Amino acid sequence: MKLSFRRMLTGWLLPALLVVMSLFMSSYPQAALADDFTKANLPNDADFSGQDLTTFEFTQATVRHGKFMNANLTGVSLIGGNFDSADMTGANLTNSLLDTARMTRVNLTNAILVGAFTSVTNFDGAIIDGADFTDVMLRKDIQMKLCKVAKGTNPTTGRNTRDTLECA
Repeated sequence: MKLSFRRMLTGWLLPALLVVMSLFMSSYPQAALADDFTKANLPNDADFSGQDLTTFEFTQATVRHGKFMNANLTGVSLIGGNFDSADMTGANLTNSLLDTARMTRVNLTNAILVGAFTSVTNFDGAIIDGADFTDVMLRKDIQMKLCKVAKGTNPTTGRNTRDTLECA
């Protein structure tokens, strides 16, 4: 006896496919739950403070005046984003991608940027007291600007901001 595709679909095939799909999605919860704010224009009061944002994407996002205090942004892409006047006090930006991001007037007090990629990031007016820039590749002109305002020691890593920027 030959079964039609429609009869198989309504009989056993559709429930079997649903089971397989649910197993697949449950085995990859991070991918299923990732929040993609690529090119998003978030409100000025967007508050991500204290959150684990390691599955988030902020490429080319606008998050002016956003709050990221003590947030975990390890490995997150902020490439080309506008974070003007954001508060990233105590944020962990280890190995994050900040290339071409606008970090003007951002508060990076006690932030950790170890290994972050920042080749042409704009840090004009940034507060970097106690920030850790260990192994961050900076253009010489950006490094010199940051060294003019660098002070403090990161309370988590114990590293002096000026030392991590390799200020002369």
